[in-house]
Amino acid sequence: MQYDVVVIGSGFGALSAAALLCKRGLSVCILEQAKYPGGCATTYKRQGYWFETGATTLVGLDDNMPLRYLLDETGIQLPNLRKLEVPMQVQLSNGEIVTRYPDMEQWIAEAERVFGKPGQRAFWEHCYNFSKQVWRVSLQQQSFPFSNFQDFLQAFTSFRPAQLQLIPGAFRTMENVLKRFNLLDNKLFVDFVNEQLLITAQNYLGEVNELFGATALCYTLFGNYYVDGGLINLVKPVLNYSLANGATIKYGHEVTRIIPGNGNYRSITTKGEFTSRFVISGVPLNNTQYLFENPTIKKRLQQYILPSRELNGAFTMSLVLRKKRNLSTLHHQLHVAGGLPVIGSKSIFISFSHPADTLRAPEGEQVTSISTHIARPQNTIIHNKQIIEKAILARLAQAELVMPEDIICYQSATPGAWQFWTGRAYGAVGGYPQYNRIKPWQMKDARLDHKGAYVCGDTVYPGQGIVGVCLSGIIAFRKLMQDHF
Repeated sequence: MQYDVVVIGSGFGALSAAALLCKRGLSVCILEQAKYPGGCATTYKRQGYWFETGATTLVGLDDNMPLRYLLDETGIQLPNLRKLEVPMQVQLSNGEIVTRYPDMEQWIAEAERVFGKPGQRAFWEHCYNFSKQVWRVSLQQQSFPFSNFQDFLQAFTSFRPAQLQLIPGAFRTMENVLKRFNLLDNKLFVDFVNEQLLITAQNYLGEVNELFGATALCYTLFGNYYVDGGLINLVKPVLNYSLANGATIKYGHEVTRIIPGNGNYRSITTKGEFTSRFVISGVPLNNTQYLFENPTIKKRLQQYILPSRELNGAFTMSLVLRKKRNLSTLHHQLHVAGGLPVIGSKSIFISFSHPADTLRAPEGEQVTSISTHIARPQNTIIHNKQIIEKAILARLAQAELVMPEDIICYQSATPGAWQFWTGRAYGAVGGYPQYNRIKPWQMKDARLDHKGAYVCGDTVYPGQGIVGVCLSGIIAFRKLMQDHF
């Protein structure tokens, strides 16, 4: 069958693009290699329990944010949402607990209590105001990054003088920002900022620029939500909207080649062949480069692709617990003094299912998702998972979050397992880390060949977290429509 657009993968960026394309009346076919939609923002079932695949938090429903834009454009409604009163707690290596309150005044008071009063108010007010402007401009400038004259024209018509305030943020690192507010000598605060940046920007303050860093640090100051049943119940309404508007999804179809010719693209999968006028790759750039036989596309992509040594994988654990108490906070980051054995990670992130959510685990039980970063995933071979598991469980018990007697069962996975499950090169997760040498306008534009092939997802601009990949899908859709309709 001939389609207008074939979308490779069903990650949230790909689904965002698909929904907007369907709204415009285009015929869309989504090709997904797994049996569930959603990519790194979904939920999978094992032994009767539902575990998060990757992402565990939902942000982006505030005004001027991409997910809100997508829902407003399509009319999609998200059921089963619970707004979190406290998005996260962080236990520092000295045992101090930092509560990341969503209210600015409460959060500043907490930051001053833990890290000392000097510089905190000015720093956080600056970052929050900066991050609000970043999100506002990201939707105003949907032709960014520029790759043809039409992009510049669109940018000119969408220009607002206030947008100029963001340009210096592309040249300043978060290290520069901390120095400006006399916070760089506050080691406890520097460690806190570094591990918080690692969750969202996938790198540390010396590499992350202010545009991404301020936004990454302030996500707890926006609306944070829990989805009953897991994030698959965020994915399903978006997918169902597309299906109700004529789209088709094919599960178990791993795309192996994309062949352009005669004004069409042939997407070859492990189970068949699909022809379309346009194609959008929603898989990482490291995978996308191998789908195209066209040497021009391969050559263009090379300058944007990061090798394994500059990426992150993850060691993950999924636990089933006997539910003993209601935690006031579902998401926790724990600093690890000296780092974890074998992999050296200095923090652990754990998310609990909501006590009232009986869709992921039956009454009286609770599931958790645990992750910690692994640098250079291709070169980090883990031969004995038990050493890491033991260290993680010991740290959780020390924090009194998970006690050994409460554990019913658990499983763990390395980057190798992640690569096997998802097909992502090297088992890399979390999107491309931010590097100071790569300015926003040097990141990958949505166009692959300037003919009819596009890309979105967590390895393109800006491409991290659900809200970031949603924006990448919006931009891919916008550029396809701008180029051909």
